[in-house]
Parts: sequence; structure tokens; C-alpha cells
Amino acid sequence: MIQNPLQVKLIPFTVESVVENTNEIPKGVDLVEAASIWEDSNQGEGIVIAVIDTGIDTDHPDLKDQIIDGRNFTSDYDGDPNIFEDNNGHGTHVSGTIAASLDNEGVVGVAPKAKILSLKALTGEGAGNYDWIINAINYAIEWRGPEQERVRVISMSLGGPEDVPEMHEAIQKAVSQDISVVVAAGNEGDNSEDTFEYAYPGKYNEVIQVGAVDNNLALAPFTNTNEEIDLVAPGVEVMSTYLGNKYASLSGTSMATPHIAGAVALLIILSEKEFGRSLSEVEIYAQLIKRTLPLGNRKSSEGNGFLVLNLVEKIQELMTVAKV
Repeated sequence: MIQNPLQVKLIPFTVESVVENTNEIPKGVDLVEAASIWEDSNQGEGIVIAVIDTGIDTDHPDLKDQIIDGRNFTSDYDGDPNIFEDNNGHGTHVSGTIAASLDNEGVVGVAPKAKILSLKALTGEGAGNYDWIINAINYAIEWRGPEQERVRVISMSLGGPEDVPEMHEAIQKAVSQDISVVVAAGNEGDNSEDTFEYAYPGKYNEVIQVGAVDNNLALAPFTNTNEEIDLVAPGVEVMSTYLGNKYASLSGTSMATPHIAGAVALLIILSEKEFGRSLSEVEIYAQLIKRTLPLGNRKSSEGNGFLVLNLVEKIQELMTVAKV
């Protein structure tokens, strides 16, 4: 057992608003230009993404058909491993940004035909033992679906102040088995050039650490800065699924992370189709980073830049605007 068990928590986030109904492609999904590669990527069909979070609203109309399986690693629901309902809202929101279905109602995710493996490793209060996180990572590695599907992406919008070797080892094992591990940078940023803010597992080099920008591509004031930031994605006023069949606008690097997790799912399909073979985690990472657009911030703030899935089209658009 890991000492100091209640040290892993949700990356803090802000609930901007909650609504009963909506019908939209969320601004963040549009900004990363997910739809531009849906046809070539089959909308992520066949890719399983493990979301290690507070669970998922299994009855939500935008999510109920997206869930391939799930498990509870926490003490919630008397520790019943088969009940992974979200009793916080965070896990449901993250899952919607990744893979909410494209059904012309509600919202749509970045990879609307990908499947969610919902691993509840945080309680309704948003905290969890390191053991729960480690067990969830290892479960994701070993999990196999009804047709021998396996996890290709792990999404974690959580963090703690301590470097726990067992958690690092579990992440290294996942990456060694070609699972991309996407994590939030954290929301303790102050935009100081002299101060770096870290959270684990974000600090580990093996993960894809995601910072946040707003819908105008300005760096979010709360986003952590450090030398391990890989890229940035929309994380301010992100509309997605929420508890009680509702929808909510939330802000935080927690909201930026699932944009990248969903994008990786699309790129796995697209790139493996183009190369005609399976690609390693390192190769998929390269395909992700080649689709980033520098925004002019220092590298410790934005890493390689902002994700644009159809970067060639975006560059042509910018060139056209520049000529006008």
C-alpha cells in the first residue's frame, strides 16, 4: 500500500454554467478541427480510451452507447467494482469531450465513435488513493474487450504533489505497450516566467501533458507552466455532458486534456491507415506534435503549440487572411 493515500485529487476546475439542453458542436471540438478528419479517421471507431476519473453517467443520452465497460476502484458504492457511476460530474464532462455521440442532439466529442472504458479511481469528493490510480492504470493495460479490443489511450485529469514510483512505473508500462497517456498540466499557474508549477503524473516525461488556452487561443491564466508541457488545447468554458442528462460549461486544464485524448484516437486510425501498419506510442506522439501550431508563448507555457488536426488547411487559411 502507498503511504499518504488521499493525495491524488481532481485537477481543480470551475463550473461556469449548467443547462438542461443544448444542440451544438462545442467550440473546442471545432477549434481543433476534429470534424476535418472524421471521414479519414472513421471518427475514432474501434479505439478504446480509458478515462481514469470520477466515473461516468451511464444513462446520459450522449454517452450511454459510448461506454464499452467500466470498473470502480474506490470506496464509493461500498466498494462495489461493478458500479462506476459518476457522483461528481467531472468524469462525465471529460468523457463527453472525448467521445459524445454524433446524433444531432446535445454535444459531440472529438472522437464520436471511440469507446470509453470508464475507470472510477476518484470518489465523489474528487480524491483517491494512489493505489486506486495505479490499479486503474494496470487494469487499463490488461483489459480486453468482448472482441479482444485493447486500450490505446489513457486520459487522466488528476494530480498530486508527490512523485510515487509505483505510479510512474505503471505509466511507463502503459507507454511501453503503446498506450498514449494524456494528462492535465494543472491549474496553479500564475504566468510567471520565474516559477514552474508541477503536478504528478504531469511531470513525468512519458506522458502527454496538456495545458489550456481560451477560445481566442490566448493562454489560460490558470494553466501550469513547466518544461514538460507538450501542447495546449481548449480549456476555458468548455461545453460537454454533465450529471442528470444535463450539459455544463467548465474551465480548467482538465477540460483541455480530453480534447487531446480524443484527437489521439483519431490520429491512431488515420495514421495507421496511411502507414499500413500498427504504430508505436512514440510514432503516434510524433503524428500528434506535427499537428501543432505555435502561438508565440514560451515553450514552458505552450510546449509545441496548439493542436490543429488539419494543420495544412489552417496554414492555407491563415495565409489567405494575411494576403487580404
